[in-house]
Amino acid sequence: RKELVKRVAFALHRGLIFNPRAKPSELMPKLKELGATMDGFHRSFEYIQDYVNIYGLKIWQEEVSRIINYNVEQECNNFLRTKIQDWQSMYQSTHIPIPKFTPVDESVTFIGRLCREILRITDPKMTCHIDQLNTWYDMKTHQEVTSSRLFSEIQTTLGTFGLNGLDRLLCFMIVKELQNFLSMFQKIILRDRTVQDTLKTLMNAVSPLKSIVANSNKIYFSAIAKTQKIWTAYLEAIMKVGQMQILRQQIANELNYSCRFDSKHLAAALENLNKALLADIEAHYQDPSLPYPKEDNTLLYEITAYLEAAGIHNPLNKIYITTKRLPYFPIVNFLFLIAQLPKLQYNKNLGMVCRKPADPVDWPPLVLGLLTLLKQFHSRYTEQFLALIGQFIRSTVEQCTSQKIPEMPADVVGALLFLEDYVRYTKLPRRVAEAHVPNFIFDEFRTVL
Repeated sequence: RKELVKRVAFALHRGLIFNPRAKPSELMPKLKELGATMDGFHRSFEYIQDYVNIYGLKIWQEEVSRIINYNVEQECNNFLRTKIQDWQSMYQSTHIPIPKFTPVDESVTFIGRLCREILRITDPKMTCHIDQLNTWYDMKTHQEVTSSRLFSEIQTTLGTFGLNGLDRLLCFMIVKELQNFLSMFQKIILRDRTVQDTLKTLMNAVSPLKSIVANSNKIYFSAIAKTQKIWTAYLEAIMKVGQMQILRQQIANELNYSCRFDSKHLAAALENLNKALLADIEAHYQDPSLPYPKEDNTLLYEITAYLEAAGIHNPLNKIYITTKRLPYFPIVNFLFLIAQLPKLQYNKNLGMVCRKPADPVDWPPLVLGLLTLLKQFHSRYTEQFLALIGQFIRSTVEQCTSQKIPEMPADVVGALLFLEDYVRYTKLPRRVAEAHVPNFIFDEFRTVL
């Protein structure tokens, strides 16, 4: 076991060192190479087990999972205030110690390097993610950068533990990004008088939200022009969160897929237990006399770990941080969205795509980032945000018809597509959006294009 741990840890450390300047990325070849090494170790263990009468596969799984989990834990220490020391770690042992290597870059371990390399090659400023194909393409050259095959490759190389560890690390990164975002929001909006005055004027102009704003173009665009300088940092933060959420979705998808194939009984049992628990909790909320897990009951906490390992969860519904009330939050997000719409254009085959590669905005990370951000706050904010978008669509369409402009403005199309995607990703009923936009606009806007 000692020798195995030493060899595997060294192979993982050496196999996952990337050169950030390499074009194309070294990620896939290195994963394939490492996969072959790991497969060699694995097979030799299986081969030897019959001769010496030991459970080779069991030892292999125990040790590899221990190495990977230990490395994930060490990597996540970066994001924690109270670090988990070696002697506290449940994965480190005195008899069979997991070797530590000196870091080669900002990451502490190989899992951090892998994660940062994936984030680097799928950077929303350089690539665009096509949702239907689960593939990232380079914005300038339109070459495929990577696709969901990457995650099946990680699955074969590092196993379920590796993917699960990557998922945990992404969780920590999202939390950090959201915390940075909140402090940035405080700094650039709540401490800036001119921005606040602009927002106040806009709030007065658009209330009540059910009405139609007269002379809407002028009102909206003057507000965007006055707040132009704050959007760059805002966009970057939101796209980062969105990008990590896409990666988490892909990982959950891959985990669920392999779980259903490799252990369908486990997958079925977990799904049923999950449904049963949710049904019980819903029943308790409707009738409080029915049972509910007590405070000290660890059932929900424990089953979550299982569900996440089997990919039976939706990263978009997760609450990552606790938040306080923020003034102007819905209107800032609304302004941010309509400030980004001119940079995008609608393409019949691909949906919303970036207009100029020099000014990169990628649609899926933008939508998912905003969605995740709104999810962290009270649902009242989301309601207001959707109402503002609905009002923008109604007012602009009204202005176009009164001026007898036959085409639907590109920004309205973008806003409608945002609502459509919002409903699709959150799996909410469509009437949530139809409360703010008339049905016929929703149904017919694609036929006009």
